[in-house]
Amino acid sequence: MADINYLWAPPAPSSLPVRGTSARFPVNRLFFVGRNYQAHAREMGTSVDKASMRPVYFTKFAAMLAESGTTAPYPPETQDYHHEMELIVALGEDGFRVSTQQAAGMIYGYACGLDMTRRDLQAGAKAKGNPWDVAKNVEAGAVASEIVPADGRVLTHGEISLKVNGQLRQNGDLADMIWTIPEIIADLSTYYHLKAGDLIYTGTPEGVGPVQPGDHLDGWIEGVGALSFDIGPAE
Repeated sequence: MADINYLWAPPAPSSLPVRGTSARFPVNRLFFVGRNYQAHAREMGTSVDKASMRPVYFTKFAAMLAESGTTAPYPPETQDYHHEMELIVALGEDGFRVSTQQAAGMIYGYACGLDMTRRDLQAGAKAKGNPWDVAKNVEAGAVASEIVPADGRVLTHGEISLKVNGQLRQNGDLADMIWTIPEIIADLSTYYHLKAGDLIYTGTPEGVGPVQPGDHLDGWIEGVGALSFDIGPAE
């Protein structure tokens, strides 16, 4: 195939390291599950009835991905930038309209993640009934650790926690997720042809809160690993 004559060099594809190998995981799309822990839903002023509701999703550009260990500026146009610690599910197979049993087989691995949020912009958009893309789709606002191969594991429990400057902010258990990992994958596959390389951030436990320039964040998930993230000066 002849070389394509781009007007300028296209950006490098997003990727993450994989534990135990020199290979990198090529990242396709970033999906996020909202309100997947009941206590977090309550702290956001709502509740979730699994019997009558389906998961809520939003997306971020893959270009917004930031590896663990990154320092990123406090973003513009916000005075209330929040952390949300999450388990990431990394898909290694394609799937469309899959069952929960098939969904389990699509899991390549797991990672620790942060869904960083301009909370004031989100609250303002919600109050007006407007989309809140700019509140969530923040540059370097999707933090991820290395990918840990699942080796057939479907995580059902394990501590998930976050400290800011050494102070515990979030502490929960994966067992508290309203929708399980296979349920999330199966439901999301009714909307999209899921692809190998897709990342799914599975929701955050209670305790979300603001960060400031100079803050250091440390998160960990039992059986998965840890991440770190530093907030730089405001832009």
